[in-house]
Amino acid sequence: MLRYISLTQDEKQQMLQTIGRENVEALFACIPENIRLHRPLNIPGPLSETEILQFFKQVAFRNFHANEKAYFLGAGAYNHFVPVVIDALVSRAEFYTAYTPYQPEVAQGTLQSIFEFQTLICQLTGLDVANASLYDGSTALAEALLMAERVRQRNHFVLSSLIHPQYRAVIATYTRNMNYRMDLLPYTGGGLTDLGTAEERLTDQSAALVVQYPNFLGNIEDVASAANLAHRCGAMLIVVVTEPIALGLLQAPGSLGADICVGEAQPLGLPLSFGGPYVGFFSTREDFKRHMPGRIVGETVDADGQRGFVLTLATREQHIRREKATSNICTNEALCALMSSIFMCILGKSGMRELARQNFSKAHYCATQLEQGGCSVAYGKNFFNELVVNLTRPVAHTNAHLAELDMIGGYDLSIDYPEMANQMLVCITDQNTREQIDRFVAALQAEKGCEHVQSSISMRI
Repeated sequence: MLRYISLTQDEKQQMLQTIGRENVEALFACIPENIRLHRPLNIPGPLSETEILQFFKQVAFRNFHANEKAYFLGAGAYNHFVPVVIDALVSRAEFYTAYTPYQPEVAQGTLQSIFEFQTLICQLTGLDVANASLYDGSTALAEALLMAERVRQRNHFVLSSLIHPQYRAVIATYTRNMNYRMDLLPYTGGGLTDLGTAEERLTDQSAALVVQYPNFLGNIEDVASAANLAHRCGAMLIVVVTEPIALGLLQAPGSLGADICVGEAQPLGLPLSFGGPYVGFFSTREDFKRHMPGRIVGETVDADGQRGFVLTLATREQHIRREKATSNICTNEALCALMSSIFMCILGKSGMRELARQNFSKAHYCATQLEQGGCSVAYGKNFFNELVVNLTRPVAHTNAHLAELDMIGGYDLSIDYPEMANQMLVCITDQNTREQIDRFVAALQAEKGCEHVQSSISMRI
């Protein structure tokens, strides 16, 4: 860890003499006068340590923790339980000061932690090989498209419009100056990707078909059918997962025919943290491993036959073979990846399944209560832990009312889908209690903000 020690005036003067300058101002003589600021900065004067601490405490109190109020917002960042043991372990100096493990002889612990993350991601997604050190889910998806182009040598992509809108925006930024052709698929009245249209638009020039699982509306896509359509014309199927807790119940994308599975690991042990830092994951089939971005840690044995770990593949722009780099993703997200690894190891297979079941059951309980109260839930019961509620007024109006009742409402879908005016994407996770869900339903009914229909759900949890 780097420490800051301020310089004394004598030390500053010695440095100036060494470089041949009389004062600090002389260092900036090259800056034209007309662009200099000829007045003091508009900032408060010096404060004591006590005053500084008090100031930042007051600023911090303007915010609130997701668990301080009933929280129903998801849309790509999810409020799940984070065991306290995760903070305890990742706060150890050997982890939180770790940098990229280029020297295996001094970085076996870091390398092993990355290796275990890769192994767990392979088990979760049902694919053969995974890498590490991707920024987040959105950049992982953009990198997946670039990889599909390298593998198939084609530049046409067919994407579901129910991929997270911000992920699609990152793709647009990545590919803006590339000769890629993008086809955006419509969605059906059931809130699913229109695979019939996908069949029409996929050609022998298509590199990949891309779907989200569950999709942005929370609904569960038919990945197997999407894989068949993609493979029929020689394209790859890319599956993006923003809520990996769902894979505790749903069939793994790899077993359904996905060639690449990418996503966001934040729900796996990382707090919301105002949107980051998060960590992306990326897995694929064995045949495509040399086209992957980022780095892959592999297992080997040392000269004494002892188990060891090394960077096996790392075709990145700053390495010796940089002309063959597959990506400029070069950050070290190992600490966030370690948090996800600890989370998955603590829960195990049965724990992941139980956590997923809680999310599923609570969300369907909410849907049941809404419809029994006469409120309209769009798209039926084909969802995991996010559902779309039809309102009679703008979502912002309803959310303002919920905030007065110490509740954070759902996501306004009209922000990204103008045709979905007055539709709210509501997320229910393991952190939502029955009492919170009942209060949320009662608030929508009391405000008369939800669109009313005849009750059609009879399921019980």
